[in-house]
Amino acid sequence: MTTTPKPFFPVSLDLPVVWGDMDALQHVNNVVYFRYFETIRIEYLRRIGMLEVLANKQVSPVLAETSARYRRPVIFPDTLLVEARVSKLAEHGFTMEYQITSKAQGRVTTEGTARIVMLNVTTGGKATLSDTLKQQIMQLEEIT
Repeated sequence: MTTTPKPFFPVSLDLPVVWGDMDALQHVNNVVYFRYFETIRIEYLRRIGMLEVLANKQVSPVLAETSARYRRPVIFPDTLLVEARVSKLAEHGFTMEYQITSKAQGRVTTEGTARIVMLNVTTGGKATLSDTLKQQIMQLEEIT
């Protein structure tokens, strides 16, 4: 029997499930997962130096598309391992993948994707993903 290796996610955070994340059906509300994705995305961007790029206010990353696949419900109390990686680099941005694992269940509960596009703040058009940011992503992802 062959086993598939676990995907490599270079950025991870432990996030507690708080009571306010729950909905009337007694599980974490679907929209909350997008906040979890946002939290790990910002941490990823911080680690590649994107926050410094934002300081110059000429180029900004924009969330162009996002999705989630819900595999298992999560309930309070729990702690989630939220992970992110870049799965594809493009001229004007990149695609991210997310994975959320319930520590109480010991199972993946949610997977997600996002397409990030660099925006030229002055013109409103697409901007090129800089070589510096590409190198930072490749280094973080351990791509040679």
